[in-house]
Amino acid sequence: MTPGEMARIHAAAFAPQRGWNADEFTALLAQPHSSAFTAQGGFALTRTVAGETELLTLAVAPDHQRRGVANSLITEWTQSTSTSAETAFLEVAADNTGAIALYNKHGFIQSGLRKAYYARADGAAADALLMTRALTRG
Repeated sequence: MTPGEMARIHAAAFAPQRGWNADEFTALLAQPHSSAFTAQGGFALTRTVAGETELLTLAVAPDHQRRGVANSLITEWTQSTSTSAETAFLEVAADNTGAIALYNKHGFIQSGLRKAYYARADGAAADALLMTRALTRG
């Protein structure tokens, strides 16, 4: 999946908020320890280093949502990084209840809070939940 395709999916998935652009995806993918997991209509971008793996973003195009794409991407990410990381973590907007439910299903629990972290188009900022999960090394 190209950075341009990632940018299109990200913009559609996070509308009306600003999606990341192709240049941002290109720069992130060029960084050491970054990985992309892709599926039809979606992707996850991660960074794994020093025994930790972070989900930088996960996006699924609206016409592919509710079809198990995000579930598969999280499973692929956590299984493939369990040999090099003991802990997985991410942050998610506190008002993104669907994503929070998905992450809870995969064993993530809230481990922190960033107040008013995400700017919103309507002016009201949303908190960010920090979530973590232990990985089984193997």
